[in-house]
Amino acid sequence: MGDDHLWWQREIIYQIYPRSFMDRNGDGIGDLPGLIDRLDHLVWLGVGAVWLSPIYPSPMADFGYDVADFTGIHPIFGTLGDFDRLIEETHARGLKLILDLVPNHSSDQHPWFIESRSSRSNARRDWYIWRDPARNGGPPNNWLSVFGGSGWQWDEATGQYYYHAFLKEQPDLNWRNPKVRDAMHDAMRFWLDRGVDGFRVDVIWHLIKDDRWRDNPLNPGFAPGMSPYNRLLPVYTADRPEVLDVVAGLRRVVDAYDERVLIGEIYLPIERLVAYYGEDLEGAHLPFNFQLILSAWDAQDIAALIREYEAALPPGGWPNWVLGNHDNHRIASRVGPAQARVAAMLLLTLRGTPTMYYGDELGMPDVPIPPELVQDPYEKNVPGIGVGRDPARTPMPWNAARNGGFTTGKPWLPLGDDVAQINVESERHDPTSILSLNRALIALRQSDPALTCGGYAQVEPHGPVLTYLREHGGRRLLIALNLTSGPATVRLPAGTGKVLLSTHLDRGGSAEGDALELRADEGVIVELTGT
Repeated sequence: MGDDHLWWQREIIYQIYPRSFMDRNGDGIGDLPGLIDRLDHLVWLGVGAVWLSPIYPSPMADFGYDVADFTGIHPIFGTLGDFDRLIEETHARGLKLILDLVPNHSSDQHPWFIESRSSRSNARRDWYIWRDPARNGGPPNNWLSVFGGSGWQWDEATGQYYYHAFLKEQPDLNWRNPKVRDAMHDAMRFWLDRGVDGFRVDVIWHLIKDDRWRDNPLNPGFAPGMSPYNRLLPVYTADRPEVLDVVAGLRRVVDAYDERVLIGEIYLPIERLVAYYGEDLEGAHLPFNFQLILSAWDAQDIAALIREYEAALPPGGWPNWVLGNHDNHRIASRVGPAQARVAAMLLLTLRGTPTMYYGDELGMPDVPIPPELVQDPYEKNVPGIGVGRDPARTPMPWNAARNGGFTTGKPWLPLGDDVAQINVESERHDPTSILSLNRALIALRQSDPALTCGGYAQVEPHGPVLTYLREHGGRRLLIALNLTSGPATVRLPAGTGKVLLSTHLDRGGSAEGDALELRADEGVIVELTGT
């Protein structure tokens, strides 16, 4: 394996939603001591880096994405001492630790905002985005909140509106103010000095807003059933040209430390996504690529998006792929349990850094949440169109015991009815489980340079079969993924090959002749041995 590949290029990132991973103290909410107890699962699985969703002090209006202190730990998760022990235990196991950074907004309970709203003359007034009412006395313009309604909230005490891209309890910081940038950079250094290995930056494309306060235009593609936020195109509230300078500033902070990574959350089309690598690659190391979450599950469509993404990458830009996260339906619910195995092979054999979401290694599906147990503010504010994120945030099932071994108390969200079958302990003992498949895939990927850092070459899809090559040092691997529930045939480019791994975990050995028969919902990795 080449020495020129850094850890964040070689390793697999594993996202943990801390509320739902492991509860040590029995209050029904996951915590840092519980997470430490389960680190060995990640070592056994074979991943190399842990990314934690927010654990900062917060009123929890948006479950931690409303931060009240950027340099602290919420008591429900533990203490700074627990966090320091987490870093120590993580590094002792050869794992890296990545923190969520939430720089676009703070909680309205953050001391900065409390000062900012105390008077128009306060020194921190300009740390947030304040505007006078429009001539008619209403909001300054038509900017919307992602979580429903206007993006402007009236403040009676000071007679102005403040802008919030999300909840009204999450006022947006003014990144045009150098003091805001300095303060957030200092917060980053606080964690980097404690030993964190990088940051995943929340909604990084939102950080700068139009300084002429222009109305967003109507979205001609808006249709019934869409989120109300999509009624307008956010051309003046997101992905502004100046944001790339902000990202470069974040990168300079990270680059002052040895081998740290900056990852950006970016829901944008490919041609805009790749701009966040920055000119001369001084932006995010990994602008998150969510195309597999957004794409139709079709061989032709996926082949086209891989081709477009590979072609759009800047010279030297390292690719990455994401199959699931805390904001989207789980892959097993999107494509079904059989295709979830094929999806795992896709994620772990594409060129670039993969990010896995906790529980996906088990094939966890979404868990239906009864209306009276809904927690997600997005679902509460915009009900009835399926935007709720709770079903993908439910607790990790560790065994078949009560509450899946996650907690001795009442879990903050319910577990699924399938805990007896879908849990770590049961699947570890089943050599045919999707957990066993994921472990085998990761072991093969990490041991084979063709998969870890090799090149990518597309092979035209064979009907429902997605095919591509990974190559390194003359070694060629063909990945063939049947994305349907019927049998399919794929031609071997070299005529002969050796099946290294099947998603069915029940075959290997030579593949003679010029064709390989794939069963329903089967993916294979074939070492090409012919000429």
